[in-house]
Amino acid sequence: MQRYLLANMTTILASCLFSGSWALVQGSDPISGIRETLTLSATYESGPDADFAKGDKRIFAASSAERKDSNPGLPAGEFEIAKGEGRQGGSALRFVKKSNKVVFYQAAGNVDYQKSDWSGTASFWLNLDPQTDLGDWYCDPIQITEKGWNDAAIWVDFTKNERPKHFRLGVLADLKAWNPKGNLDFDKLPPGEQPAVVVPRAPFSKGKWTHVAIVFEHYNTATPNGISKLYLDAKLQGSVSPRNQQYTWNPEKAAIQIGMGYVGLFDDLAIFNKALSEAEIQALHKHKGPLTDSR
Repeated sequence: MQRYLLANMTTILASCLFSGSWALVQGSDPISGIRETLTLSATYESGPDADFAKGDKRIFAASSAERKDSNPGLPAGEFEIAKGEGRQGGSALRFVKKSNKVVFYQAAGNVDYQKSDWSGTASFWLNLDPQTDLGDWYCDPIQITEKGWNDAAIWVDFTKNERPKHFRLGVLADLKAWNPKGNLDFDKLPPGEQPAVVVPRAPFSKGKWTHVAIVFEHYNTATPNGISKLYLDAKLQGSVSPRNQQYTWNPEKAAIQIGMGYVGLFDDLAIFNKALSEAEIQALHKHKGPLTDSR
């Protein structure tokens, strides 16, 4: 009996040690699993085009958000690669001054849009003082949409008139879904009805890099279970209550627009085809080096 108990305990101990060792191996590189879900990565180390993309790597510019006259490349004088000023000491993308032009990556392939049960994450870093670098205008550091800010769009913005400026995540489904009669003013909707997360005092300041992560899941399910979350420096700032998030896109016409009305530095844009967990957002925030390592 004693021999049996001893043998059994030995087996259990060995199993625990093996499991623990395997967990350590699995957890030694928490970013490895995240890499497998990457669809676009732009570090700006080699220029404005993406380093890795499942769609078109090129950055484009157009005279307006309608993007009818788009051409590849950055217009001179308003946008530039800032060498030595990146988040990790390399390069970043600088938005020199407020511009009416729009720079963007094509969404097709770079955003894994799904007509049914669509989830994803967008991650990037900002360096600015919103109170001094931005004037009395709305600024959207990122806006992912086919049609416009209020029609099947995911965006973050700095508000126009508030002092200090508020930072918001907006997740507006098809215009006909959230505003069927066309008589609703988004900015005047009560907080419980507005599909947004509002951060009155966000931790942005000049000379400091702030990580922004947008997580969404269960869009296009035809049921009210679409979830949206905003993280700043890996800390959850809030969630949009579950709702029917119907996004009707032609992916070939959609875009990842960056720096709309923005003045400051922008770095390490990454798009993923899954809703990253809070632990994964924390790992992403801590990660050093390009996400395309070991790919």
